[in-house]
Amino acid sequence: MPTLGSRVQVKEDVLFQELQGEAVLLNLKSGIYFGLDPVGTRIWQLFAEHDALSEIAQVITDEYDVSRERCETDLFMLVTELERQGLISLC
Repeated sequence: MPTLGSRVQVKEDVLFQELQGEAVLLNLKSGIYFGLDPVGTRIWQLFAEHDALSEIAQVITDEYDVSRERCETDLFMLVTELERQGLISLC
């Protein structure tokens, strides 16, 4: 279960392509595609700049009209799914 102290590492065998503000991720190991909406795409981009979920949550609440609580809940749900799909690892 992710926490604000969790750190994200994108797996090496994942390809990312942005298309018109949304992203498509491809897990080269499984061959499975995963789509992200514009906010999910922004979060994925932030993985390259900030590895701590607390930092990513702060950026998202600064950039979007969302409460910190809602942001954290949605962020935890997203990273849980990304980890389940084998696209990231949390530590």
